[in-house]
Amino acid sequence: MHSWTDTLRFAFQPVVNLTTGGVAGLEILARPEAGDILAQARRDPELDARLAVSAVRAAARKETLLPLHVNVFAGTLADLGGLTALHDAVRGAGRLPWEVTLDVVPPYTHVPQPALLEAVTALREQGFRISADGVGDGDAPLRLLVDLAPDLVKLDASLLARPAAVRAMRTLCDELGALLVVEGVETERQCAAATAAGAQLAQGTLFAPPSRLPAADVYVPALGTGLLPALRSGPSVREFVRPAALLPATASAGQVRALLTGSPDVSGVLLVDRTGVPFRSVHRSRFLLSMSGRYGHALYADRPAAKLGDPPRTVGVDATAWEVLDVVAVGDPDRTSDDVAVVDRDGRCVGVVRLADLVRALAESRVEEAAGLNPLTRLPGSDTITGEVDRWIAEGRLFALSWLDIDHFKQVNDGAGFAAGDELIRSVGRTLQRTVSGTARVGHIGGDDFLVLADPEGLEPLVSTVLDVPWSAGGRPVTLSLATVLCRPGSVTDHRQAAACLAPLKKAAKSLRGASWVVGHAGLAGYQIRRGAQPMAPAGTGAEGSRPGTG
Repeated sequence: MHSWTDTLRFAFQPVVNLTTGGVAGLEILARPEAGDILAQARRDPELDARLAVSAVRAAARKETLLPLHVNVFAGTLADLGGLTALHDAVRGAGRLPWEVTLDVVPPYTHVPQPALLEAVTALREQGFRISADGVGDGDAPLRLLVDLAPDLVKLDASLLARPAAVRAMRTLCDELGALLVVEGVETERQCAAATAAGAQLAQGTLFAPPSRLPAADVYVPALGTGLLPALRSGPSVREFVRPAALLPATASAGQVRALLTGSPDVSGVLLVDRTGVPFRSVHRSRFLLSMSGRYGHALYADRPAAKLGDPPRTVGVDATAWEVLDVVAVGDPDRTSDDVAVVDRDGRCVGVVRLADLVRALAESRVEEAAGLNPLTRLPGSDTITGEVDRWIAEGRLFALSWLDIDHFKQVNDGAGFAAGDELIRSVGRTLQRTVSGTARVGHIGGDDFLVLADPEGLEPLVSTVLDVPWSAGGRPVTLSLATVLCRPGSVTDHRQAAACLAPLKKAAKSLRGASWVVGHAGLAGYQIRRGAQPMAPAGTGAEGSRPGTG
């Protein structure tokens, strides 16, 4: 009598890191040759658990070192709890639980949420990572997604047609400490859209189709300026994590040598204790050099590999790329090529980062920033600031967008000369840059025009430093005009709408005498005059200045 296992095969599809272009893991996909075993597994938790165990064993037979993604229905977890058999299968295959991500698959309807959350907690305690699959195209309640606090969130590529939704999910993922994955990517256009929307990982036939053998190489479109998202100062180390080659702390030098010689792409091995905390870091070149020396194999082969390792360099999973560079810079200069271990809040290794990946990405970000700098003030241009405005809007932040310029600047240039005018612009730019703090940004958008993006509480120090001081060019007194629009969450949809709200405020500020400041609220009529005087009415008209929206 034939068993369901007789007609079941497994395929492997890479999960690709969109920043490094490397393979971050392999999803194991069941491929039954007869019958609908997956539909049965959806109704039968015991069968689904056995499928997960079979998937791990199939991966073990392929001798892949990459982290694994194993699919399990949400209902199975709620019904069976901690999946002891899966934990035993992972250990039996010589793998560690934190090398396995459980893709929790919908449906979630009618699944008892307390039981599901309890099971996920138990699996996390065993060391497994958790991925929420089918989000956005399934029935996962948003509250449940937040309570799950997954390590990864997987979206279907169909949502790329709604980039605002993908960007919003990226913001949520940042809050949860999760990575965003887009599944089903088939075209370069989809890959570009996924990257632009903030996804860090992706999988689909564009990179590599599911295959019986784990893919060692994948196709990734050129990660040029059109595909890479704008890297903020201090990009997260999560964007650069590669799979780590892990062995127990008790591994012999012979075991490490076998792993390295059989895996030429592995740059080093981390020896971890029973809980997954890095104990020693073994660098490929230094280790093989020691082993290949005279009597090296005889001296070390059966001895603990830890004797040929170094204390691991580690950073937290919430660190920035710049913090990784700091870790590398303060250590032994002979170890600058060592991988840096990335650890979770419990100190367990979740992967490694390579210095080359960080340097490349950070260098590209600096080149892009330099290309957008104004040559006179070396401040970023409008594209950088408007991009930040869109990001703040997506994050639901309250913010103030301000426009500043020099009054009657043409007369300044004509009277004092262009050199004095240029020096005045540079001086205003330097003052703005010195005054802003925290996440505030200053941009020079051309001529004598500046943009300032800041939290509302940062406005008063800015105003007192820029407006309440005397300015001059070539001995001629000069005044400045400032217009600010306050944007509440939901009051504007993008930077274009914010700029449209700012335009009439700019006109109002320019109509005032002396140093002026006008403040308005996005979506509301009127404005307040915080600095400046109304122009004098022509003699005999009897008109007096007014302040719309004040009081």
